[in-house]
Amino acid sequence: MTAANDSTPTRRRGRRPAGEDTRTALVEAARAVFAESGFDGATVRAIAARAGVDAAMVNHWFGGKEGLFTKAVLRVPFDIDEVLESVTAGGPENMGENMVRTFVSRWDGAGGEYFVALIRSVTSHDDALETLKKVLVSRILNAVAAHAGSDRPELRAALCATQMIGLGMTRYVARLEPVASADIETLVPTVAPTLQRYLTGDLGDLA
Repeated sequence: MTAANDSTPTRRRGRRPAGEDTRTALVEAARAVFAESGFDGATVRAIAARAGVDAAMVNHWFGGKEGLFTKAVLRVPFDIDEVLESVTAGGPENMGENMVRTFVSRWDGAGGEYFVALIRSVTSHDDALETLKKVLVSRILNAVAAHAGSDRPELRAALCATQMIGLGMTRYVARLEPVASADIETLVPTVAPTLQRYLTGDLGDLA
């Protein structure tokens, strides 16, 4: 005797709901368009076209360009605690090298678009500037400098910020060669010593 047919629908696995696909496509497209044009220059129509969806979906899922910008750019696409653990691994003497590897690998992994979108928007969107200061400087670099155990940790964190933001600008925004295409292991021995001095070295009479 055969079993009765089960009328309960079987849930398909391995495929995201259509709404999630749309949201993900819009976030990825928005990050690319914001990277190209900044907040002011980006349009809902351009973002939707890049994502291959109707422009009305931006309002439907995010309430407009501002909400999409918050999701795509103001929410960092990495785990801050994991970044701190990676940078501080091995003790203070390794932090310069770790910082270059950690940040460049994560920025490269996102195609540099997250960093570029944030930088291109800081002059026109106050929250972009606040995110840069609060996440990169306050939450990450200040914590790293404190972990190094040296004097004047806030100054050291700010000096590290000048180096890392400058590297990001050169590699992803200006795309100056050969830095733009250099592999990470080429950048580490050239950039890390400066960061290491900022974190643990003698800053002399710099106030």
